[in-house]
Amino acid sequence: MNKVATLSLRVMRLFIICGLVFVLTNSQGLTVNARSNNTISDVAAGISNIISPVSPLGIDADAYEVIVASSVTKSSDASSASSTAEETESKIVMANVSRAMNVREEPSEDSAKVGVLYKDCGGKILERKDGWTKLQSGDLIGWAKDDYLLFGEDAMNLASDVGKQVVKSQSSALNIRKEADENAEVLGVLTEKVFVDMIEDLGNGWISVDYNDETGYVQSDYVTSEFKIDQGETIAAIKIREEEEKKAALTRNRGAVSADADEVKLLAALIQCEAGNQPYEGKVGVGAVVLNRVRSGAYPNTIYSVIYASGQFTPALNGTVARVYNSGKIADSNYQAAQAALNGETTVGGALHFRRVNGREGIIIGAHVFY
Repeated sequence: MNKVATLSLRVMRLFIICGLVFVLTNSQGLTVNARSNNTISDVAAGISNIISPVSPLGIDADAYEVIVASSVTKSSDASSASSTAEETESKIVMANVSRAMNVREEPSEDSAKVGVLYKDCGGKILERKDGWTKLQSGDLIGWAKDDYLLFGEDAMNLASDVGKQVVKSQSSALNIRKEADENAEVLGVLTEKVFVDMIEDLGNGWISVDYNDETGYVQSDYVTSEFKIDQGETIAAIKIREEEEKKAALTRNRGAVSADADEVKLLAALIQCEAGNQPYEGKVGVGAVVLNRVRSGAYPNTIYSVIYASGQFTPALNGTVARVYNSGKIADSNYQAAQAALNGETTVGGALHFRRVNGREGIIIGAHVFY
């Protein structure tokens, strides 16, 4: 390769570094319209910005993004560009782990954990000391061991590999169309600040994007183009996410169970006897316990057999359920709860038991604890 070509490649790489890495030394940034179609030599600076959470492991984690800014004056001074690139490249840090690493309050393994950096997460260096690095990754600020981090060119290369280009709506209702045409069918709508993965800037006022695994098109006048890298999570954010996941698990549909009219009525009668004076969520919970047992290999596989199993539901065994069933005086809310449970709805996850609240750990709804 001749010297001119070598120099050209070197300068090109410096511009990329300036555009991607310099952002880590700033906290506020410029947003540019994705329509700018700049060449690599035009892209000489970027500013960091934080957007909505994106999960690196299938869970809800913050996203770390870099906005590539344009309209920067071209410089003919290669040595100046080199100096800037080297300085800014030294600010980036990336996690070098297969899954996750701890970030601590102080540079010591005995110090309290303040958060977690996941695989492919990045941030900026604040301080380095005794084999530890103080870093900032989104809201997470703390110390991480150098043994599990990448710096300099290695960090830059990984950031380039794992980051991705997105476009973010600057309109309150931006149409995503099936074709690059204002009259084309609308696939969906992006509200302001919502982003999707970018496929290509077509250069004609339209950008192709990935919308629910389908190629769509947005007008570039109404979006910004941004480069995004994942961030770590603070302990507080992790706790909030885990609580939300627990709640979601308690109401995740468990699959419908077929039943005839008599079984629906029988289940509604049991719900009325066990939870007639309880909140609707508690009524669904009682129905869900019955259906969870039907699905379980540890119990009979029919609604009737579960309800009348020896030693289980007292109202069934003492004849109360039969009397309510025969009277036909069953409240609509109990029928509704029975049908919801049959449809797979649950407010208690896979709980197989419930009883009056008595100090036992479990999911408390009204006067009952489910476990």
